[in-house]
Amino acid sequence: MNATPAYIFLDQPAQLAPLFDALDRVDDVAIDTEADNLFRYRTRICLLQVMAGRQIFLVDLVAPLPLDGLWARLATKHLIMHGSDFDLRLLYDFCGFNAHSLFDTMMGAQLLNLPRVGLAPLLEHHFGVILAKEGQKANWSKRPLPQRLLDYAALDVLYLPALRDILRIELELRGRLAWQEQRCRWQIEIARTGFPQNDEHAWRIGRSERLGPRGQCVLWAVWHWREEAARRLDQPPFKITGTELLLEIASRADAGLPEEAILALDLGRRHQRLITSLVDAVRTGLAKNPGTLPRRRRGRDAGFLPLNAAELALQDRLKNDRDRVAQQLNLDPTLIANRAQLSQIAREPEHLDDILLPWQANLLRNEPALKNGGADPA
Repeated sequence: MNATPAYIFLDQPAQLAPLFDALDRVDDVAIDTEADNLFRYRTRICLLQVMAGRQIFLVDLVAPLPLDGLWARLATKHLIMHGSDFDLRLLYDFCGFNAHSLFDTMMGAQLLNLPRVGLAPLLEHHFGVILAKEGQKANWSKRPLPQRLLDYAALDVLYLPALRDILRIELELRGRLAWQEQRCRWQIEIARTGFPQNDEHAWRIGRSERLGPRGQCVLWAVWHWREEAARRLDQPPFKITGTELLLEIASRADAGLPEEAILALDLGRRHQRLITSLVDAVRTGLAKNPGTLPRRRRGRDAGFLPLNAAELALQDRLKNDRDRVAQQLNLDPTLIANRAQLSQIAREPEHLDDILLPWQANLLRNEPALKNGGADPA
């Protein structure tokens, strides 16, 4: 059984002084966040876990606390986090927070090609600690927070410094510490963009491009219906209805079925209160002129022009080189370059260093596909 770590829960302004004092004494800080993204339309950050030295503080971000001093201090520290992308974006959107430097233990585990890179399996393997799963689906915006959730939150940061030390040693032994540092710097940079916002093409989900004009009009309408319902009820869109149902409705419309057949679906009890507005949305889609749908920008700059034959051939050669190098290094190939990046390189091989991080580009630069500037050796 896991020992419950000692921690201080902070939800009053007068309680912040010990946290600030602890932060002033250290250079490295382990942090994590808990949010209510499973329960609200717009994610709200609810709790910040901070481990400074041997002290753990759980900061209630729902409470009205004066936190400028906290963010100013954290912005000067080296952060230890696990799976930092969501947390850093969340903190940026919450208060414009920018990290100074970072060691992400999940990234380190990926570069070591460990079989399981989640925090729970890593803690179990290295420290014999079992993380309860209930915290992953808890509603962190509810107050008061029960002690079992606070205990769970404290465990999320308790072992991060020790895990960082283990991974760092192995990365250094395998010559991959610089790779880790580059990936962490990149993570800090992209987190400053916050979370992607829906644009006029956000409704183009799944296999929407395969739909004809009628199906796309209905998909446009029911996607916006779901967004409006989620916003009004303050729930995540997936709790209104799944993406597959939207695509099924659109596919039936695309097949030319009449309205009653399009909606002849088992919607389940939770959808009954929304059935009237859903019917209205389908009717709106059926009546919509396809010419009024938002049009994608076309052209090479927009990234939608298909690769030509020579570029497709280069993409295949790049993939073969990447896969061979990854196998030699015992590394997930997508960590070197994912599919979208291979396509970008095939289109513009001269921009290799703009598309990939230095360590990734160096692994591919002298491989056959790029050795002659991407020209076909034949």
